[in-house]
Amino acid sequence: MPRGARLDYPGTLHHVIFRGIGGCVIVEDNADRQDFVKRMSRLAEGTATVIYAWALMTNHVHILLRSGKEGLPLYMRKLLSGYAQYFNRRHHRVGHLFQNRYKSIICEEEAYFQKLVAYIHLNPLRAGMVASLHELEQYPWCGHGVIVHSVDNRWQDRDYVLESFGLKEGAAREAYKAFIAHEAGKGEQSELAGGGLIRSQGGWSVVQSKRKQGIVAHGDERILGSSHFVQSIMNEAEEHIPNQRPMVEIIQKVQEDIQQACVRAGITVPHFRSGGRMKPLPALRNDLALKFVHEYGLSLAETARQLGVTTSAVYQQLKKKRT
Repeated sequence: MPRGARLDYPGTLHHVIFRGIGGCVIVEDNADRQDFVKRMSRLAEGTATVIYAWALMTNHVHILLRSGKEGLPLYMRKLLSGYAQYFNRRHHRVGHLFQNRYKSIICEEEAYFQKLVAYIHLNPLRAGMVASLHELEQYPWCGHGVIVHSVDNRWQDRDYVLESFGLKEGAAREAYKAFIAHEAGKGEQSELAGGGLIRSQGGWSVVQSKRKQGIVAHGDERILGSSHFVQSIMNEAEEHIPNQRPMVEIIQKVQEDIQQACVRAGITVPHFRSGGRMKPLPALRNDLALKFVHEYGLSLAETARQLGVTTSAVYQQLKKKRT
């Protein structure tokens, strides 16, 4: 079943998860980790993306963020494509590094903000990368140390997190630490890594109970929140994001655009997708790449597949256009 179009507009709270393709390692040493964190922070500051919690694992990443004025897709595209090129160059590697589509879940803040901060920051402890909560406070590759003030990352919004636990910093920090310790005893809580009706309602038994009472609940895999919150997000999306369409419709439109461009240029679609560099192929690909990425919100990887070139080639085309 095709996944729906992304829901996003400036100021949306997202839990973002992305993984190495096929579960592959995405960081091999601290030099890789440092590069990733620098990119994440620099791009956050440059796009006004606010980061509250994050955890860089061996083969995946969690980030709790609020999208900036340019939206989540731009931030994620720059982060993933830039880091993948760095990683491949440094480790003499070719091909995709990340799974084609990162996961982004819109989260109801009042109900889930604190739980998501804890869930994300406890990942290294649950994975055995640190042995205790004390070690987690000194661990530089997740945001927990920043919140408790043992690590200094000024780009991470620790103040907003602490304000959700109390008005005075000292008391708020202790309340946060107590909450983390409490959440650490709950197990993995995998429901916090996704959206949908069952997760948002607290389990299938709750959904069944409400249905027996004649209560209609709304759910969406892209949203973690109450029925009312899901409905409000969908209404907001219809109002502010009229161009959101299912992926199957977007791909159909992309293929139609390619066919029309080929007819105008007097070439066949197989020739267009051959990877050749004779005129007018590069110019056609440049124009279509811009349209597919910026207007349709297509990922660099999917754009590359449709154009018959590499993801790196698409990235370079977009980079040249910006400069």
